[in-house]
Amino acid sequence: MHQILIKYPVPSPLPSIRFIRSCSSPMSSKVYHDVEEKFSAPVLEAYAMTEASHQMTSSPLPPKGRKPGSVGKAASIDLVIMDDKGKKLNVGEVGEVCIKGENVTKGYLNNEDANKSSYTADGFFRTGDQGRLDKDGFLTLTGRLKELINKGGEKISPIEIDELVSQHPLVTEAVSFAIDDPMYGQEVGLAVVKKEGTELEVKDLKKWIKERISDYKVPKKV
Repeated sequence: MHQILIKYPVPSPLPSIRFIRSCSSPMSSKVYHDVEEKFSAPVLEAYAMTEASHQMTSSPLPPKGRKPGSVGKAASIDLVIMDDKGKKLNVGEVGEVCIKGENVTKGYLNNEDANKSSYTADGFFRTGDQGRLDKDGFLTLTGRLKELINKGGEKISPIEIDELVSQHPLVTEAVSFAIDDPMYGQEVGLAVVKKEGTELEVKDLKKWIKERISDYKVPKKV
């Protein structure tokens, strides 16, 4: 929705907007800055899910600091990053986002298998999302565990590729995903929407990506 809003003229006169909310999926830094510039209002990214009665983290209103690409700090919950064995990870380490709090569901109705796999031994709910915390407690989401592309054992986050490609000057939208591969099991696929009235060759886009990311993450098919 934010990408669509960027494409069209703003109302005239522009109304006074206190803030713009973004939730559900991480916003690329390019879209973040474009929205703020176009509507003269701060973007507050947030992170939520039904199992947590919705909100889990949020960026604060100015003048408190915000960090583009981050979904903010924990809001009324305990939030930690854990490895696949349920061990709490250190600042900056990537793992599964796990939460605990009064607003978090105690379980799924008539689904004991889900209940066994969704909680750690000490009662944290496994969100299935991958991310990292910085020294200030800001959470950055790096992918959905089930959506990670497994290329010969190398785990690749689609979000990282989407964020990079969306910064290409001739690209308006980008989304990456796993495609089957006989050698590696999975490879990186990429779909892009180029800016109207421009020409963009696949080989040129791949070259641009390769100059900015590890070779094994470069999309095989565009």
